[in-house]
Amino acid sequence: MRRLSLCGAEYTVPKGLFNSKIGPKNRRPVMAAKKVLFLCTGNTSRSQMAEAFLRKHGGVRFEVHSAGLAPGEEIHPLTRRVMSEVGLDLSGQHPKSLRPYLGRFPFDVVIFVCEKAEKTCPAMWPTVVTGVSWPFEDPAAFSGDEEQQIAKFRAVRDLIEKKILEWLG
Repeated sequence: MRRLSLCGAEYTVPKGLFNSKIGPKNRRPVMAAKKVLFLCTGNTSRSQMAEAFLRKHGGVRFEVHSAGLAPGEEIHPLTRRVMSEVGLDLSGQHPKSLRPYLGRFPFDVVIFVCEKAEKTCPAMWPTVVTGVSWPFEDPAAFSGDEEQQIAKFRAVRDLIEKKILEWLG
């Protein structure tokens, strides 16, 4: 076991975390799905949207997760609403903390979808190959009447899907 200090907390990293998966004898290495973590502050809107879109568009090529540094109680109702408008059901999803992932999952890519999470948590992780910054405006922080709020959630949703599609090439 190895001690790891990250994002202001101490974690224990299991032995062998950095080993790659190897297939049966005399065969090539098994090609595992690329592990991606979308990280935000509350994991109630942007990171949930990004996780759902990468699952939809990336398929089995990716093992997708999302988490928050200070996860909220529940996914924002307007997040659920605007995602259902594009055929994505978030009913099985809930805000998740970053803590269970640290020291247990070697991510290939961590994508920060908000500036606050990126500034709070260092981009250099020993178990991450690539750290990427995609800061999107927080639709939950937007003030306005109900129609304006829904419009903001839709706009952020559409920007996130566009970014995912660009990233996938």
